Amino acid sequence: MPRAIPSLVALFLGLSALPSCSTSDRPAPPAPSPTASAAAAPTASASAAATVGGRDGNDPLFHPERATEKAPDVFKVKFVTTKGDFVVQVTRAWAPNGADRFYNLVKLGFYNGIRFHRAIDDFMVQFGIHPEPAVNGAWYRAFLEDDPVVKSNKRTFVTFAHAGKNTRTTQIFISYVDKQQRLDKDGFAPFGQVVEGMKVVDSLYKGYGELAPKGKGPNASKIQREGYGYLDEEFPKLDAIKETVIL
Repeated sequence: MPRAIPSLVALFLGLSALPSCSTSDRPAPPAPSPTASAAAAPTASASAAATVGGRDGNDPLFHPERATEKAPDVFKVKFVTTKGDFVVQVTRAWAPNGADRFYNLVKLGFYNGIRFHRAIDDFMVQFGIHPEPAVNGAWYRAFLEDDPVVKSNKRTFVTFAHAGKNTRTTQIFISYVDKQQRLDKDGFAPFGQVVEGMKVVDSLYKGYGELAPKGKGPNASKIQREGYGYLDEEFPKLDAIKETVIL
């Protein structure tokens, strides 16, 4: 893999630049790549979350090691957002590890309330950083083994962001365009596709552009550490997921 690729992946995930492929942010020459944010682990602990977020330490959101249920071969998830609804159909055979993780995250309600923190026209929209720093801390190193790339990253396809080998956790992106072959080469394995409501996905707020420090958008590591107070204050126009429902 060329040396430029690691930074590409970081940009895609929306993380700050890292010395190599990491799960948070890869800058990409000339265009950014979906990367997962792993620049700095959130400092809040599960016990702290019980105070700050009102969650007990036994809350399943703090225990990714228990989120191991096998997903159905094919299933649909409805996303209720601030711009309307869209539906993702998951085909487990495309990326079994990714499909299983997504299925478990949706069942846990992980994505409820999450913002679309990185939306770039003619590229993709990315989400998956939880509002509570303690929850981000729990999933920070809950890495998935890579899946082979069976489907290409084309418009409407849904894929986990990563920052290198075996670094997928919770961040996901939806492609806006078809010509994403470089993402296929970088190991981004689609697990599903938007089958209803792509116009809603297209309409998600893109005014902030690329993530900091490459652009004027949010700093992904800061979201992980500080939660959504940071977004509410500095990026109030971001759209959000109100609820996810397995159909």
